[in-house]
Amino acid sequence: MASSRRDLAVRAAVDQGLLSAAEPVVALLDTAGIRASAAALTSAFAAVTDAHVLHAFAVKAAPLVPVLRLLHEAGLGVEVASPGELALARAAGVPPAETVLDSPAKTPAELRQALALGIAVNADNLQELARLDALVASAPTASPLGIRVNPQVGAGSIGALSTATATSKFGVALRDEGARKAVVQACLERPWLTRLHTHTGSQGVPLALMAEGVGEAYALAEEINHAAGRQQIDTLDIGGGLPVNFLSDEETPTYAEYARLLADTVPGLFDGRYGLVTEFGRSLLAKHGTVLARVEYTKTSGGRPIAVTHAGVQLATRTVYAPDAWPLRVLAYDAEGRPRTGEVTVQDVAGPACFAGDLLATGRALPLLHQGDVVAVPDTGAYYFAHHYAYNSLPRPGIHGFTVTGNDAGDGSGVGSEGGNGSGNGSGSGNGGAGDDAGDAGVVAFTTVRKPQTLAEIVAESGGALADALVG
Repeated sequence: MASSRRDLAVRAAVDQGLLSAAEPVVALLDTAGIRASAAALTSAFAAVTDAHVLHAFAVKAAPLVPVLRLLHEAGLGVEVASPGELALARAAGVPPAETVLDSPAKTPAELRQALALGIAVNADNLQELARLDALVASAPTASPLGIRVNPQVGAGSIGALSTATATSKFGVALRDEGARKAVVQACLERPWLTRLHTHTGSQGVPLALMAEGVGEAYALAEEINHAAGRQQIDTLDIGGGLPVNFLSDEETPTYAEYARLLADTVPGLFDGRYGLVTEFGRSLLAKHGTVLARVEYTKTSGGRPIAVTHAGVQLATRTVYAPDAWPLRVLAYDAEGRPRTGEVTVQDVAGPACFAGDLLATGRALPLLHQGDVVAVPDTGAYYFAHHYAYNSLPRPGIHGFTVTGNDAGDGSGVGSEGGNGSGNGSGSGNGGAGDDAGDAGVVAFTTVRKPQTLAEIVAESGGALADALVG
């Protein structure tokens, strides 16, 4: 069970000093869980189609080179949306043929680089197609080229993440007057335009709406191919966006559910005529990340207990600013990393930043937290600790992958190249061993994914070498 591995990892992180008074916040990644999610994705689509499917991980969800390497070793490519994300993917060794470039604001230089490398490109709009016209004419390219369309099927429960609304900034809006006809004509005029891209899903979007968006893109591909008298559109990039359950350890919905829904509602998608690309991100990583933070102080205000921790807005930015849309669970452990027991008490769990709203949880029922305890924030493997918000110049935490070996290690038993001796896997130094009474429950080995940010690095990034720039 992932929860069992998490409990072992919390205890080991305390025992081995990854979490300490000197390093009061740390992030953990369950590598066995990540591998399991990648396998679930690939098997879900393999169960409904024999067509070629490139599963391209959305780098924005976890822009960490060791994570991209791990997913690539598990059979996934990448979807990138900036020069920085492309640089990370290349550093991870992901080949151009397994890389897709999306973005609503690609520069000529970005497009030129992608075409030179042979990276697949999805144009966002008709003006971008005009840029591609010139680039394709100037030099040959092996890049598969497509255009993104907005099916305008509606919003999910989080407006800021709904990409298929009537006024979304992404893609060509198919239901706008004349837009569909313009897309068909643009494809007929460009024999090299062989892909359609859509992305309807994201957190808060139900599976049925996601499938409806994919169905609209499929219908457009059929229309274009009929008008062309041949199969010009040969690949459909259906995006990603499988929502994540943040309320429990249960992993719902599943990739298998979504793949079966697509097979039922858009059967032609899987009949072998079209290659497929997916772009899942959050759903691959979220459940496999946990933030650990020490409770620095406890107090009461207005009669309500407050635990002041070192994890707040700098890590859980979305949760702090939009707690109703992005709720997170908080788990209580004692100072030695054991699950805390005792009478459940309604309390607040606060972060370290200097504003009143920096709260991980408000009025949450938990065993009463004490000074020196540890709080764990699960489901944070995507869009949380890898997207630092430098409020108060708080440092980025260290990130460590972990594996568990032993008799009761759960579904990740024996998985991972780090092994139990702490030798590491090349992404950072490893720390071996287990908690003193973990015993047969499992041995936890950590390896560094990203080192903690130092104060010197904060100063350097903040113009430390240019102190006299404005007064000289």
